[in-house]
Parts: sequence; structure tokens; C-alpha cells
Amino acid sequence: MREKFSFPDLSLVVLVGASGSGKSTFARKHFLPTEIISSDYCRAIVSDDENDLAATDDAFEILHFIAAKRLAAGRLTVIDATSVKPEDRKPLVELARQFHCLPVAIVLNTPERICQDRNKARTDRRLGAHVAHRQLQSLRRGLRSLGREGFRHVLILDSPEEADSIVLERVPLYNNKKTEPGPFDIIGDVHGCFDELAQLLAIGLLTVRSKRYQVFCPACGPQGCFSR
Repeated sequence: MREKFSFPDLSLVVLVGASGSGKSTFARKHFLPTEIISSDYCRAIVSDDENDLAATDDAFEILHFIAAKRLAAGRLTVIDATSVKPEDRKPLVELARQFHCLPVAIVLNTPERICQDRNKARTDRRLGAHVAHRQLQSLRRGLRSLGREGFRHVLILDSPEEADSIVLERVPLYNNKKTEPGPFDIIGDVHGCFDELAQLLAIGLLTVRSKRYQVFCPACGPQGCFSR
């Protein structure tokens, strides 16, 4: 049975991995093109060259801007960048918190030999062997701290086989009630009459459940929530 990784359908997914680890391939397999924001693509927007490191600061300014707009609209957003250092991930965690969504880390901890072989085979750029080596060192130093950094869901994939076989499952947040069919009655300004209201609602099938004063119908589940 294939392993499943569940995460909120409204979240900021941060792909973490060295150059050649397979981040972009993984992103294309599991996410819509419009959900993915690539740092390489943002460099190209700025300078017409994905490899122009001089454009990195401007590229990430664009990346954070687009991510903020998507999260503000309630859209799942995926960051395709190396993000191997805590200081690279910190502004992304802060961005997720700003828009009240959960940061998710998916780490492609691909063996260095595979990263090096893939980088050698690339025709679009030339990377020295030291690049992936240093990135992997930084990545592995910070693996245990991802939870402390603020990531609520963490997936670590240690091989291409694990990356190929994993199943990603998006799940609604607990307060996402889009699937509730209703009908609903909206009652406001209960004030000091909550107990009387609860008694009226309790007639028939309705009962009051928990100290949160949630009204519960055994036939159709919770349909309203009232507070004093």
C-alpha cells in the first residue's frame, strides 16, 4: 500500500531540497501549474535568465508578493525553491501565519550522488559539485528543527523511489463547512436568553452538545453554534 501524506487544502507548501533533488518534477506531478511559484521562474521574470543570481533578491520579492496574493484569496500555494536554510524558510512561515494558514514542509532529501548526476546532465545551467554538497549539508543540519520553525506538517522523502510512490491528500480544515448542505437558521443577539433558546431548540430531535453551546441534530449533525 502506498504511503499517504495528508495536509490542509489551504496551506503554504514549501518544497525543501538541493539543486537536482527533483523538487520541480515533484511539484509538477502533484500540484497545478498555477499553484506553483518557482524562484527560477521569478528570476526569469526579472532578468530574462533563470540562472542570473544577481536577480535573486528581486525574484524572491516577486515570489513572496504572488504567494501573499494567493493566500489572501484562500488558494493553496507551493514554493519551488531550495529553501535549505532556516533563514530562507523563516519569511515563508511568517507569510503563512500572516494569512492564517498552515505552513507545510516537503523535504526531498535526495542522496548527493543522484543530485550531482542530475546536475551534470542539465543543459540549461552548470553547477559546481560544491553547490549541491553545501546545500545538502545545510538541509540535513536543519531537518530536526522544522517543527520548531513553525511547520505544522512535515514530510521527508529520502529517495527518488519514496518521492515517486507518495500519495498527497488534501484535507479540509476543521472550520471548513463548505460540504454542509444546510438549511441553516442564523440567529443573532442571543444575549442572556441562551438557556431559553436552548430549551426551545431541544424540543424534538435537537439537543445541546458541549460547553461550546453547539446545537446538534442527530439526523443531520451540527447546524448552528450560539454563544452568550
